[in-house]
Amino acid sequence: MKIYLTINDQVLSAELEDGAAARDFLGLLPLTLDLEDYASTEKIAPLPKKLSVAGAPAGMTPSIGDITYYAPWGNLAIFYKRFGHADGLIKLGHISGDIRMLRTRGPLKTRIEIAAQC
Repeated sequence: MKIYLTINDQVLSAELEDGAAARDFLGLLPLTLDLEDYASTEKIAPLPKKLSVAGAPAGMTPSIGDITYYAPWGNLAIFYKRFGHADGLIKLGHISGDIRMLRTRGPLKTRIEIAAQC
């Protein structure tokens, strides 16, 4: 499923995975989040509810542009730098294109929508 992330009037396209957590995330959309910087590696925001982790691997090594769910905290995490393996991290999808805007310091108000609704 294709989604759009709108940040400061710029639109990023992403494709969601086919898994229980990604389907739960899709059910939350449209969603507006304040993405905060974390560890100068990722942007994170709490989600309004926990996502299903059924069938998900115990962890993963994210790539730049990955949209993930960190199950222990119940938050969304979007990676803009490389990071090592993390237990409890579940890939939801991946952003295609330039993600430079995610490297901006401070919070980023982000609207996430299903592509068909945009």
